[in-house]
Amino acid sequence: MNAALEVHQLRAGYVAEVNILDGVTLDVREGEIVTVLGPNGAGKSTLIKAIAGLVAVRSGQVRLFGDDIVGVPAHRMVRRGLAYVPQTRNVFVRLSVEENLEMGAVARDDASAIARDLAQMYALFPRLRERRAQPAGQLSGGERQMVALARALMSRPKLLMLDEPSAGLSPKLVGLLFEKVREVRASGVTILMVEQNATAALAISDRGTVLADGRERISGAGHELLANPEVGELYLGVRKGLAA
Repeated sequence: MNAALEVHQLRAGYVAEVNILDGVTLDVREGEIVTVLGPNGAGKSTLIKAIAGLVAVRSGQVRLFGDDIVGVPAHRMVRRGLAYVPQTRNVFVRLSVEENLEMGAVARDDASAIARDLAQMYALFPRLRERRAQPAGQLSGGERQMVALARALMSRPKLLMLDEPSAGLSPKLVGLLFEKVREVRASGVTILMVEQNATAALAISDRGTVLADGRERISGAGHELLANPEVGELYLGVRKGLAA
């Protein structure tokens, strides 16, 4: 498979001369789900924010479908085929569900195709059809995550990045959310995901990478990381391993 995303020796941070990421290298191949795991403060969210152009890259390379995107402003990433769903504040609370989804297509000018994509989003997330006229600020946490995901998909991304999509959701909603993530991948979208729910995320992932102290420590197939006690014990605080 061709590389969708290539990150090499990436260093980035928020405060001058302090690197949160200290030489991270990873790749995501077209059609994959890749999950980034690690303890709090490992640099997981900083990684995808740096890829998305929201955190300045101090050194290293980021290539999206072969093109160098270091220094590309965040608002231009959509036209490059990249969509990013942040963990919090990821919906326009005063806009309706449908208006939120339409905002996802604001960079497009193909009205008939936008209407078809909107219908597809309602087919993928039937609950949103029921709530289409309701302000997004009145939705539950799980419904907001569906709105954020659907809005990102309205831009027709080639690579979708999700930051802690299951945060704060009930176990039932976590299962539903990851089922939808798999359906999105089946539609042809490549996915890079940051998650704390390692077991659920790795169960649907082709590959995973564990970050610690701003560097990648362990990488491998999703099922291999699930069964690897070193992953759980050293980096995720699970004494008997993820699969236990």
